[in-house]
Amino acid sequence: MQHDASAGPRTALSGALIYLMGPSGVGKDSLIDAARAKLLEHNVAIVRRVITRSAEAKGEDAVGVSVERFEQLCAMGEFALHWRANGLAYGIPKEIDSWLQQGRTVLVNGSRAYLAEARERYPDLLAILLTVDPQVLRQRLLARGRESLEDIEQRLARSQQLQLADQTVCVLDNSGQLDDTVAQLMALLRERGVLSGR
Repeated sequence: MQHDASAGPRTALSGALIYLMGPSGVGKDSLIDAARAKLLEHNVAIVRRVITRSAEAKGEDAVGVSVERFEQLCAMGEFALHWRANGLAYGIPKEIDSWLQQGRTVLVNGSRAYLAEARERYPDLLAILLTVDPQVLRQRLLARGRESLEDIEQRLARSQQLQLADQTVCVLDNSGQLDDTVAQLMALLRERGVLSGR
């Protein structure tokens, strides 16, 4: 994950950054949508990523831009974090720094491959890995209809090979009912003391 040098050195932030990650199809967008109302009750800012995928494409509530526009935004220093994965470019708007400085908790949909780089800039982030049973993941990827069977099998193989030795990463299993995963997420955030108010 890269960030712009123009953003300057790390600064003390009073808010908490939640870095949600997991294989494509594991249900990150569904979890965010299902937990949105509860998160907003606690003043958690949910970030809309900027992605080089058309706005009409199925998937998360993201800002779709062209590759050229994405590169312009990078050059202008508009991203706190940005990376490339699966043929797409992803950016997290720099406004998250203002929210964190204001003491807000901020949730971003991150990337497993760039967790180390994200931690360079936000060393105190709360990393959450969303997982799912391989058979459930296969069904979800097939239903989504974005990729060929070969691509899906490659994704599943990569997912099974992933082993995070980092003991500071919290794991949530999303194989069951989504409501149960939301409850687990909220319990984890309360336990870590990153929720304000109620």
